[in-house]
Amino acid sequence: MGKGKESIPTIDLSNFPGEYGKLREACAEWGCFRVVNHGIPLDLMWDMKKVARSLLDLPVEIKRRNTDVIARSGYQEPSPVNPLYESLGLYDMASSHSVQTFCSQLDASPHQSEIMEKYAQAIYALTMEIGGKLAESLGLNSDFCKEWTCLFRINKYNFTPEVVGSTGAQIHTDSSFLTILQLDENVGGLEVMERNSDAFIPVDPLPGALLINLGDVATAWSNGRLFNVKHRVQCKEAGVRVSIATFLLGPKEAAVEAPPELVDAEHPRLYVPFTYEEYRKLRISSKSAAGTVDLLRIHS
Repeated sequence: MGKGKESIPTIDLSNFPGEYGKLREACAEWGCFRVVNHGIPLDLMWDMKKVARSLLDLPVEIKRRNTDVIARSGYQEPSPVNPLYESLGLYDMASSHSVQTFCSQLDASPHQSEIMEKYAQAIYALTMEIGGKLAESLGLNSDFCKEWTCLFRINKYNFTPEVVGSTGAQIHTDSSFLTILQLDENVGGLEVMERNSDAFIPVDPLPGALLINLGDVATAWSNGRLFNVKHRVQCKEAGVRVSIATFLLGPKEAAVEAPPELVDAEHPRLYVPFTYEEYRKLRISSKSAAGTVDLLRIHS
């Protein structure tokens, strides 16, 4: 029996330590959960949505100025694989300089830049908080991810009547440790795959809530305890869909590997150590949007 869309777990960030067990279960069984009472003002979320929409509506020649320090972290144009999708990106959202560079590339107004700065600071703090609570739920130190990079991306799906029923973003796992998604509250389409079946569960927008997805780095770092959820975006209705994503990637230079506390005789090490940059290149070269982390499993 399917879990049902209403069963995607909701974690109340104002209710810790009472939510640790629920958080642990959500991460192991679903690989995703909603968070409420997260502390980001609704007005700021709404303002960021307006800024995202206006930047994504810019002429393509301006959007192409959005380049960044690593390949594929800047502007992504519609492609044969995802023809309805485009996005703008910022590699290191914790850096005020990087945020200002992003804004200047796109001729953002002072007001837009101010909104970007406020949102980046707020969502980065939340990313660190959620990453810390995930570690604590496994009995580990909460500050493990404080030096990790956060990638910021605003996404636009151009859904027209002619493409209803088609796919906006192909089935994939995120390469990151975790992703925080501010969904479009008007146009849905995100679906997550159940862990033990190929069934997809729609993730309907819930005003004010944020969605957390766990990615490939989380699975390797946790020695298999955290589930990297497969998901996709389907075009279910005509309209422009805008979402805002923050990706906690991994260590900037150190290797991703399970802490000693998560490795023992009953839980042998499952993955070879790797840097995030090595993994990013492996994802690209393998041309695999899901399952790439399995290439790094240790075969006993």
